[in-house]
Amino acid sequence: MNFDLNVVPFSRRGTFLAISELPEAGERQEGLYLRTVRGGDDKFGEAFLIELLDKHGQFIPYEAQASPSLLRLDTDSAPVYAEVCMTDAHTVRFRTKGCGLRLTFRTSAYDYAYEHSVGNWEVNSFTHECRFMLISLTGKLQMEVPWDKIKSSRIVAEFSPEEGTDSVEFAVQEFRTVWEPCESWAPWEQAAGAVREEFDAWLNASLTVPERWQAGRELAAYITWSCLVPDEGCLTRPAMYMSKNWMTNIWSWDHCFNAMALVRNNPKLAWDQFMIFFDRQNESGLIPDFINDKYELWNCNKPPIHGWTLAWMMQRTDFIKESHLREVYGPLCRWTNWWFYYRDHDGDGIPQYNHGNDSGWDNSTAFNNGIPVESPDLATFLILQIEVLAEIAGLLGLTDESAAWRRLGEETLERMLRHFWKGGRFIACRSGTHEVSEGDSLLLFVPILLGKRLPQHILQSLLEGLRDESRFLTPNGWATESVKSPYYTPDGYWRGPIWAPSTMLLVEGAAAAGDIELAREVSHRFCSMLDKSGMAENFDALTGEGLRDRAFTWTSSVFLILGHEYTT
Repeated sequence: MNFDLNVVPFSRRGTFLAISELPEAGERQEGLYLRTVRGGDDKFGEAFLIELLDKHGQFIPYEAQASPSLLRLDTDSAPVYAEVCMTDAHTVRFRTKGCGLRLTFRTSAYDYAYEHSVGNWEVNSFTHECRFMLISLTGKLQMEVPWDKIKSSRIVAEFSPEEGTDSVEFAVQEFRTVWEPCESWAPWEQAAGAVREEFDAWLNASLTVPERWQAGRELAAYITWSCLVPDEGCLTRPAMYMSKNWMTNIWSWDHCFNAMALVRNNPKLAWDQFMIFFDRQNESGLIPDFINDKYELWNCNKPPIHGWTLAWMMQRTDFIKESHLREVYGPLCRWTNWWFYYRDHDGDGIPQYNHGNDSGWDNSTAFNNGIPVESPDLATFLILQIEVLAEIAGLLGLTDESAAWRRLGEETLERMLRHFWKGGRFIACRSGTHEVSEGDSLLLFVPILLGKRLPQHILQSLLEGLRDESRFLTPNGWATESVKSPYYTPDGYWRGPIWAPSTMLLVEGAAAAGDIELAREVSHRFCSMLDKSGMAENFDALTGEGLRDRAFTWTSSVFLILGHEYTT
């Protein structure tokens, strides 16, 4: 498998490092960059520009060929090339044939470089909050690091072959505090082969899909494998970032879909993905909107899909034991109660979203008339979460608590139907005034997750809407805003494009309602689109073109889940 570095970064499991082709922007020139994704998506993190050099020090054009374990830079002058391999979480190995290689670091703040020891130069990057050691293994290293009062004004490292040879080997190691020299370096073939074996093992453990989508499966497996970062800083467990392009965080509903894709074959890692936000839970019960290694964001949050997720996972693994249920029960209780206590300002028993971001559907037309908004999807998630809490309480012998949760679930379902089912459809409305929102959003079909808990006439109406090929159902799946709506926009984020989470939720909803044929048909359309267009953040509903960030883990995870669950 090869992939385009303009779209999918070259990286590996357990590292904050990545290599990408980047366009010209500001002072940055177009080219191939070694990056770090530390610090979240408020930093882009380009560290070193990578260039091939001829024997006169002139740039040699190349074409990048990236695979999961090896990045090869081929030139028109065979056998002149370079290879790059990320051999562990902190090390990038380089070797060249018939050429040299230059790394250029654009400095700012107090960035500097100095010779640490013979053949080893430390680059201390205040900008990236880490350090890099440039380690010459074979060949010559020439550094250009002019000093400018408090920093190096530029840092240029040129690695070139020794006289009479035609190759170079060197490494770049990332570290934060103290660098420990490597006692010995494995031969290149051995080091690269170990990475290839590691990815192959991950691929083999990934969910199977029909043969026609094997290219998509390999890409999805690579993206999920390569987006894992270590448990450092605010990250209490190994974490699967949404991407190593721009969305270099984990959000508090995205992580659920990644956990679901892992639970059958990698349940320990799946549990880590599911629990990581509860590790950072506020005493009020709130969990943060997103986390990265450096900080958490508390300005908004995401919907409580965690009970639904946990129930789904429990049905598919024997890994989740009593100890896991005891670990999650208290945090899930607090998260559920938070919505009823802190997000029901008009006291009608129907919790609200204070902003579109809180729903995950940031700019959905459900929020057209202003905020806060009461929406039936939120009530649905809470009902499902309450039911799971009732089940867990029963399994833990908490009989009274189990009964109390069941009563709350029944009451919430009754209130939800009275509150939102109007004129043969579900509506969203302003909290307090209950002014009905404009638009025709797919968000209002999420209650189908309740399946047979809903009256038959409501289920039938929801299914008819989801089957309507002139409204939501396109050749590629469900648009997030009806294609007939005046608010529909092809690249309108949640006002038209197809998304993985909405697809996953509603496929499961169609199945819960008893329409397995619809669930399979939409899964087939969606997976076919992804196999063709890649694992983008979202997709043009009519053309299937990938939009925004195009190497997204939750898209990859949903592809694997639906391809395995509904099309095999």
